[in-house]
Amino acid sequence: MDFFRILIAILIPPLGVFLQVGFAGAFWLNILLTLLGYIPGIVHAVWIIAKR
Repeated sequence: MDFFRILIAILIPPLGVFLQVGFAGAFWLNILLTLLGYIPGIVHAVWIIAKR
């Protein structure tokens, strides 16, 4: 299951984080990071998924 979440996180970072934590603070932070730059959003999303 984590493989699919990481794959989704690479394609659409906020969706990957949402599937992991829901509407928590990490989700909103990931949206902000993705808007500021796609790569920081991916890194944050993969980190959140790998951490849990």
